[in-house]
Amino acid sequence: MSGYTYKILIVDLTAEKTNVKELPKSFCKKFLGGNGFGIKLLYDHVKPGIDPLSPDNVVVFAVGPFLGTSIPTSGKYIVYSKSPLTGFQGESVSSSFWGHSLKMAGYDCLIIKGRAKRQTYLFIDDNIIEFRSARELWGKNCIETERLIREKIGDDNVHVVTIGPAGENLVRFACIYNDGRFAGRTGIGAVLGSKQIKAVAVRGSNTITVDKPDELLDLCADLIERCRNNPTIQTYRTVGTSGKFNQFYKAGIVPINNFQRSTFEETELVSEDIRNISAEYMMEHYLNKPMGCLGCAIACGHIHFIREGIYKNTVVGVKYETIYALGSNCGVKYFPAIAKANELCDKLGLDTISTGVTIAWAMECFENGLFSSRDTGGIDLSFGDFENLINFIPKIAYREGLGNLLAEGVKRASEKTGKGSKHFAIHSKGLEFPGYDVRGLKATGLAFAVSTRGACHLRARVYSSEIGGKINRFKVEKGHGKYVAQRENLLTLFDSLMLCKFSEEIWNEPYKEFANLYTLVTGMTITSREIRTAGERIYNLEKLFNIREGWTVKDDSLPPRILKEPVPDGVAKGSIITADELKFLLDDYYAVRGWTKNGIPTKKKLIKLGIDDVSEEVTV
Repeated sequence: MSGYTYKILIVDLTAEKTNVKELPKSFCKKFLGGNGFGIKLLYDHVKPGIDPLSPDNVVVFAVGPFLGTSIPTSGKYIVYSKSPLTGFQGESVSSSFWGHSLKMAGYDCLIIKGRAKRQTYLFIDDNIIEFRSARELWGKNCIETERLIREKIGDDNVHVVTIGPAGENLVRFACIYNDGRFAGRTGIGAVLGSKQIKAVAVRGSNTITVDKPDELLDLCADLIERCRNNPTIQTYRTVGTSGKFNQFYKAGIVPINNFQRSTFEETELVSEDIRNISAEYMMEHYLNKPMGCLGCAIACGHIHFIREGIYKNTVVGVKYETIYALGSNCGVKYFPAIAKANELCDKLGLDTISTGVTIAWAMECFENGLFSSRDTGGIDLSFGDFENLINFIPKIAYREGLGNLLAEGVKRASEKTGKGSKHFAIHSKGLEFPGYDVRGLKATGLAFAVSTRGACHLRARVYSSEIGGKINRFKVEKGHGKYVAQRENLLTLFDSLMLCKFSEEIWNEPYKEFANLYTLVTGMTITSREIRTAGERIYNLEKLFNIREGWTVKDDSLPPRILKEPVPDGVAKGSIITADELKFLLDDYYAVRGWTKNGIPTKKKLIKLGIDDVSEEVTV
């Protein structure tokens, strides 16, 4: 069977039973894989209104049709669940070997439902599925857990997804670890923790085939050559995503001190402190080696090794989002401390973005007298105090003291705290912001507001176009809505075919090329129009799930700070997205989408997309 295994493995933890169901070819062609499979199966297997941390929630792992082929950057998987952080659809993408093992074991999807009677890890060994005790693994960090499971099974070819103590303690932004990579966002690690699942180990021995291997190989050789020759991809390979830090800082979009500033120094555009957390500085002082995912021709990951100082022997891969979240946004300008904080989050199973943004909120509360030293357990939560930042991270993972409040995420924490703290709680739909001050990126602001996942830089990725001048980033204009919607549909395809979005630069005609590759891999003919429609179909289904779970137009919003406070400094000084501007952008976006003025997909739109059968309760 080319491209797909056409099988779903369903694991019922409550009954300790498993079941394998066939995936029809028509289903595969309609929803493609990855993201499409994930949202459709989540919609079908979760009843409306359930508590995300109850046994009624499910966790769906899915891979794409290109996984295991020579198509570059196709070594990814996606995990879906109802998010305990947002209450809406939750999904996160990771990569490397685990998804490949799942497919070689014979499955395109894994659905985990119910709740285990005891602390458990699953071992999938082709068609043999075992429910094994995780009692001795409970409390272990992510890296230890992976090592111990491999030792127990006695095979380094076994690949493991696991949660850390944060997932066990139901931290709402707990992540999932595998092979040194993370499915980081939306808190699905907590869902696994609620099910008493510590890990899923997989060993697969089947063969992955394609329909037209020779033709596919010729095309892939060209794609790999494009990767080698593309300047943007060369930058990723040389310095990783951290290479964007100086560019973003000069553009005035790197958040500092919980989005209170866009520069560290009023008199200097690039201060000496900023240089100390730049990619160039890391290359010179800390870079150990680049690291690529399975089947990747980019290798954007970079392992950093701290050789001296108080954080000596810290080994971790630090990306731009972590430098922002645990660095600039917390006022920290010392790279070894950022690396140590990153390493702690990785071991404990915490999303670094949500961790950093939530702590930055707590720092502002502390400096405004909303939290005292008694509340923090004697820790001085001032901006820039990196030692106390590091000391506080385990308190979140273990829900100790004030860490118990922060483990709820910035939205819930600010609602419980009150006293005006909601004003500087930086999130959309409950998902904490990534490292972009959208007051100087108007189209990105729209993308953050409407994203079905919550604030996300990866669902539309329009910030590059804004910084590069393709879009006027300081002006609200008609057309922003169309651009964001088109980008969302395209990038939904990347997540359904499970291609890395950093490869976007190599695709000359993505819809045409995706359709051609899909046909060569699966043997099912698909046109560029059909594949374009699939992206829109899948995105609309995500929207339908959120509406079913209580979404209203009020949820497509931005934090009060973004809507009420202009950027105080830097090249974006004075920029703001007012409530009226956001309303204009939303109206433009909804109209392009074919939705009502309240953001509801119409029956006409969904009939056109072929998903009107699931929409009776949410459409007009």
